[in-house]
Amino acid sequence: MPRRKAVFVVEDDPGMLKGLDRLLKVHGFSSRLFESVDDFNSRAKLQEAMCLVLDVNLNGESGIELSRQLAICGISIPVIFITANDSDSTRKAAMEVGCVAYLAKPFPAKSLMDAIEIAFGQFSPTH
Repeated sequence: MPRRKAVFVVEDDPGMLKGLDRLLKVHGFSSRLFESVDDFNSRAKLQEAMCLVLDVNLNGESGIELSRQLAICGISIPVIFITANDSDSTRKAAMEVGCVAYLAKPFPAKSLMDAIEIAFGQFSPTH
Protein backbone atom coordinates (compact mmCIF):
# COMPACT_ATOMS: atom_id res chain seq x y z
CA MET A 1 0.00 0.00 0.00
CA PRO A 2 1.49 3.41 -0.94
CA ARG A 3 2.73 5.45 1.99
CA ARG A 4 0.28 8.25 1.23
CA LYS A 5 -2.98 6.48 0.68
CA ALA A 6 -4.89 8.13 3.51
CA VAL A 7 -7.89 10.23 2.64
CA PHE A 8 -8.30 13.06 5.16
CA VAL A 9 -11.94 13.95 5.80
CA VAL A 10 -13.03 17.13 7.59
CA GLU A 11 -16.77 16.92 8.27
CA ASP A 12 -18.75 18.25 11.25
CA ASP A 13 -21.74 15.89 10.89
CA PRO A 14 -20.87 12.73 12.90
CA GLY A 15 -23.20 10.51 10.84
CA MET A 16 -21.75 11.71 7.55
CA LEU A 17 -18.20 11.32 8.90
CA LYS A 18 -18.91 7.74 9.95
CA GLY A 19 -20.53 6.95 6.59
CA LEU A 20 -17.60 8.38 4.64
CA ASP A 21 -15.19 6.38 6.78
CA ARG A 22 -17.07 3.13 6.02
CA LEU A 23 -17.24 3.95 2.31
CA LEU A 24 -13.52 4.65 2.12
CA LYS A 25 -12.64 1.42 3.94
CA VAL A 26 -14.86 -0.64 1.64
CA HIS A 27 -12.92 0.79 -1.31
CA GLY A 28 -9.52 0.04 0.22
CA PHE A 29 -8.57 3.49 1.49
CA SER A 30 -7.42 4.33 4.95
CA SER A 31 -8.86 7.52 6.35
CA ARG A 32 -8.11 10.15 8.93
CA LEU A 33 -11.23 11.79 10.31
CA PHE A 34 -11.53 15.32 11.69
CA GLU A 35 -14.66 16.91 13.14
CA SER A 36 -13.57 20.55 12.75
CA VAL A 37 -10.94 22.86 11.32
CA ASP A 38 -9.35 23.10 14.79
CA ASP A 39 -9.26 19.31 15.08
CA PHE A 40 -7.63 19.12 11.64
CA ASN A 41 -5.09 21.84 12.45
CA SER A 42 -4.09 20.20 15.72
CA ARG A 43 -3.90 16.55 14.61
CA ALA A 44 -3.38 16.32 10.85
CA LYS A 45 -0.09 14.84 9.67
CA LEU A 46 -0.26 16.09 6.11
CA GLN A 47 2.65 13.93 4.97
CA GLU A 48 0.19 11.01 5.22
CA ALA A 49 -2.54 12.66 3.11
CA MET A 50 -3.28 11.58 -0.43
CA CYS A 51 -6.24 13.94 -0.70
CA LEU A 52 -8.63 15.98 1.41
CA VAL A 53 -12.41 15.70 1.51
CA LEU A 54 -13.58 19.00 3.00
CA ASP A 55 -17.08 19.97 3.98
CA VAL A 56 -17.66 23.55 2.86
CA ASN A 57 -19.56 24.60 6.02
CA LEU A 58 -17.93 23.46 9.24
CA ASN A 59 -19.81 24.93 12.23
CA GLY A 60 -19.11 28.52 11.27
CA GLU A 61 -15.77 27.73 9.65
CA SER A 62 -15.06 27.13 6.01
CA GLY A 63 -13.49 24.19 4.22
CA ILE A 64 -12.80 26.58 1.35
CA GLU A 65 -10.88 28.90 3.69
CA LEU A 66 -8.96 25.91 5.10
CA SER A 67 -7.94 24.94 1.57
CA ARG A 68 -6.92 28.54 0.86
CA GLN A 69 -4.77 28.65 4.01
CA LEU A 70 -3.04 25.37 3.10
CA ALA A 71 -2.22 26.79 -0.34
CA ILE A 72 -0.82 29.99 1.22
CA CYS A 73 1.46 27.78 3.34
CA GLY A 74 2.66 26.03 0.17
CA ILE A 75 0.83 22.78 0.88
CA SER A 76 -0.49 21.19 -2.28
CA ILE A 77 -2.90 18.29 -1.76
CA PRO A 78 -5.86 17.50 -4.05
CA VAL A 79 -9.15 18.65 -2.50
CA ILE A 80 -12.71 17.38 -2.92
CA PHE A 81 -15.36 19.72 -1.53
CA ILE A 82 -18.69 18.41 -0.26
CA THR A 83 -21.64 20.55 0.79
CA ALA A 84 -25.27 20.39 1.81
CA ASN A 85 -25.68 24.08 0.91
CA ASP A 86 -24.93 24.20 -2.79
CA SER A 87 -25.04 27.60 -4.44
CA ASP A 88 -23.45 29.24 -7.46
CA SER A 89 -21.31 31.47 -5.24
CA THR A 90 -20.07 28.54 -3.14
CA ARG A 91 -19.33 26.47 -6.23
CA LYS A 92 -17.44 29.42 -7.77
CA ALA A 93 -15.40 29.96 -4.58
CA ALA A 94 -14.52 26.25 -4.48
CA MET A 95 -13.41 26.27 -8.10
CA GLU A 96 -11.34 29.42 -7.54
CA VAL A 97 -9.27 27.81 -4.76
CA GLY A 98 -8.94 24.69 -6.88
CA CYS A 99 -10.52 21.31 -6.36
CA VAL A 100 -10.72 17.91 -7.98
CA ALA A 101 -14.48 17.81 -7.45
CA TYR A 102 -17.36 19.68 -5.86
CA LEU A 103 -20.14 17.39 -4.68
CA ALA A 104 -23.56 18.48 -3.39
CA LYS A 105 -24.99 16.26 -0.62
CA PRO A 106 -26.45 13.79 -0.95
CA PHE A 107 -24.13 12.51 -3.64
CA PRO A 108 -23.72 9.01 -5.07
CA ALA A 109 -20.86 7.02 -3.53
CA LYS A 110 -19.49 6.49 -7.04
CA SER A 111 -19.09 10.27 -7.50
CA LEU A 112 -16.83 10.47 -4.46
CA MET A 113 -14.87 7.35 -5.40
CA ASP A 114 -14.35 8.68 -8.93
CA ALA A 115 -13.10 11.99 -7.52
CA ILE A 116 -10.71 10.19 -5.15
CA GLU A 117 -9.34 8.14 -8.05
CA ILE A 118 -8.74 11.39 -9.98
CA ALA A 119 -7.03 12.87 -6.90
CA PHE A 120 -4.91 9.75 -6.52
CA GLY A 121 -3.87 10.08 -10.17
CA GLN A 122 -2.94 13.75 -9.64
CA PHE A 123 -0.95 13.09 -6.50
CA SER A 124 2.73 12.56 -7.14
CA PRO A 125 4.76 11.71 -4.05
CA THR A 126 8.13 13.40 -3.80
CA HIS A 127 9.78 10.41 -2.14
